[in-house]
Amino acid sequence: MAWDEWEQLKASAAEKDSARMQLNGLPPEDRPNAGSATGGFLAVDQQDLAAIGDEAFKLYNRLWKEGRVTSTDSAATDLSTQGFALGGALSHVSLRWDKQLGSVMDACALISNHMDFTKNAHAGDEIFIERHVSSIQTLDAGFDEQWGEPGRKNPVYDIKDKPKKDED
Repeated sequence: MAWDEWEQLKASAAEKDSARMQLNGLPPEDRPNAGSATGGFLAVDQQDLAAIGDEAFKLYNRLWKEGRVTSTDSAATDLSTQGFALGGALSHVSLRWDKQLGSVMDACALISNHMDFTKNAHAGDEIFIERHVSSIQTLDAGFDEQWGEPGRKNPVYDIKDKPKKDED
């Protein structure tokens, strides 16, 4: 990029008043799925996360107690030993059921554990942000102090009072 082109871009940006901070994003009219007209922000509190995790845990326990069908396996074995083809088919269905049940139970456990993790992670994030914001406020307060009257030069940098190198 040539220097002249850079200068033109800077002048164009200054004309548009783009000196203030601007985040990349789509304008609201181009975001059809942004939610409500009040901002479309997703808000979740700790009680919501806890309730979701609790329901997933309850479902996991119910599936463990009520979803497993051990009698089907013994019926399939009995039918197979008696020479019925239905025994093999019932065994196949039982294996498929156990596999699908395991997938659903794994998903419930993942949801429950993730909600617990999310709750703890957000609590940690809140503490982290609070600490950093408070330290920024403390640092910022130090810059608000005035050491002298406005417009008056700092005497440390006054050249008239310093001896010249030849006078040493």
